[in-house]
Amino acid sequence: MQRFVAATIVALGLAGGANAEPHDVFATFLTQDGGSHIEITDCGDGTPCGTIVWINPETLSAGKTAETATGQNGAPILGATLLRDFKRKNKDWRGGTVYDPENDKLYAARLKRLDDGNLQLKGCVGVFCQTQVWTVVPDRLASN
Repeated sequence: MQRFVAATIVALGLAGGANAEPHDVFATFLTQDGGSHIEITDCGDGTPCGTIVWINPETLSAGKTAETATGQNGAPILGATLLRDFKRKNKDWRGGTVYDPENDKLYAARLKRLDDGNLQLKGCVGVFCQTQVWTVVPDRLASN
């Protein structure tokens, strides 16, 4: 009986870790298209900021490296802040923006950590929205 109780406690503890808290968006994620890693850290005020920390070399133009790749505005892509200005709401982060360096545009955005640990990003222009799911990158692979 004691083994059953101990096994149950361990199983519940492991299962509990699978349910991510929707506001805990602080990690490194692989974008849906596999093009980059975005590291989401605290902006300094408890809100999330996302920075491009890795670019998939296969997505770069000929002759470009992650260090020399630039966006539409000519600014470096690596190290660019992609996510900012979020406000904590009941079930997610809202009121922020997502930056697309390829076309030098900002879009309204929402962030939420899903139960499987991945990140749901919703970017909107007016009432038209697109949702992406970014995959959490294990710590040992982040920024590689």
